[in-house]
Amino acid sequence: MAAGAGGLVAAAALLLALVGPRPAPAELTDGNSEHLKREHSLMKPYQGAGSAAMPLWDFQGSTMVTSQYVRLTPDERSREGSIWNHVPCYLKDWELHVHFKIHGAGKKNLHGDGLALWYTQDRLVPGPVFGSKDKFHGLAIFLDTYPNDEATERVFPYISAMVNNGSLTYDHSKDGRWTELAGCSADLRNQNHDTFLAIRYSRGRLTVMTDVEDKNEWKNCIDIAGVHLPTGYFFGASAGTGDLSDNHDIISMKLFQLMVEHPAEDETVDWTKIEPRVSLLKSPKDNVDDPTGNFRSGPLTGWKVFLLLLCALLGIIICAVVGAVVFQKRQERNKRFY
Repeated sequence: MAAGAGGLVAAAALLLALVGPRPAPAELTDGNSEHLKREHSLMKPYQGAGSAAMPLWDFQGSTMVTSQYVRLTPDERSREGSIWNHVPCYLKDWELHVHFKIHGAGKKNLHGDGLALWYTQDRLVPGPVFGSKDKFHGLAIFLDTYPNDEATERVFPYISAMVNNGSLTYDHSKDGRWTELAGCSADLRNQNHDTFLAIRYSRGRLTVMTDVEDKNEWKNCIDIAGVHLPTGYFFGASAGTGDLSDNHDIISMKLFQLMVEHPAEDETVDWTKIEPRVSLLKSPKDNVDDPTGNFRSGPLTGWKVFLLLLCALLGIIICAVVGAVVFQKRQERNKRFY
């Protein structure tokens, strides 16, 4: 009987484990949550709330630190704000979790402009790209809430990734389409529940996931291999408004170190000297004279496909013409024998 009871207890424990609660968004996407790097993390209670200074973090522009959130912009027109960690990150593999909230009084397509998350060489430099500088060095993840391109087929809000070595310009009029590596639509604005985004960089693979549907689970958004990012850059967040506006709030930014094995040859690499790039695509440094930034797998790839199809069509037409001429000559030759 004791053995039977023990078996029942074990079975019940296994059943609870199988049907138990899902991992909370605060946990790593691979289930490992023991390597939080506090020197790169922003969490409540914020030290220095209501003042002009915070330990480990600097902010500028319209940014306001309260006890509950860091507001990068209020729901007012023509505002810009940002917050930046002032400790450079020397981790090769990391995962950043951002708890954010974008909300405002504007109705559909009458709000903007959006939020940007950064891992870049420079920090605290205001500019036209969601409140931060253009032609940056590093990685940017854009949470764009307003479609500037009226011809776009995208559904907004739209999340996209961009890697830049300082040579590319973000084109707001096209919502960054020419320099986008990948992206996805996400219904992240004016939600009554918490909204999260995770950025994972490990062994050259960039992954972006969202939890914006109040399901306590991550949903894949972006997955790109061959991404090269140096160490020693800074994490930050910025937002901007124009003729349309929104509140752009950061509740927390948590950085986790990923314990990943690297090949022996990586030990000889100076990771601080790596140029931001995507090795599977054309390097942005080759596109200085090309405003479309054709290192991405986007419209340029479409043009390549169009040109290939055009060449194939021309080839078929030429073959058809040559075949018709040869056929006609053979017919004339056959007539001479009758």
